[in-house]
Amino acid sequence: MKFRKKPIEIEAMQFTLENKDIVYHWIAEKRMNVYPSFENGTPCLMIPTLEGEMTASINDWIIKGINGEFYPCKPDIFEKTYEPVNE
Repeated sequence: MKFRKKPIEIEAMQFTLENKDIVYHWIAEKRMNVYPSFENGTPCLMIPTLEGEMTASINDWIIKGINGEFYPCKPDIFEKTYEPVNE
């Protein structure tokens, strides 16, 4: 069987060196136990997800799921899965 992802709108921000503090506060304001860390000397975020703790590296997208949960997504997967919504 084949399945297609249902078309839903999501909120997402790309985690970059320039906006790392904004992304951190966006997740933390939802009272998530996110915390900043470093991976090979580069800033990253440790995000609790439904599947366990995940690392968001620079240039990953942070997605807010339909139940208010957050999780990281690699840029290539994000590009294949999502497209901008014109508001």
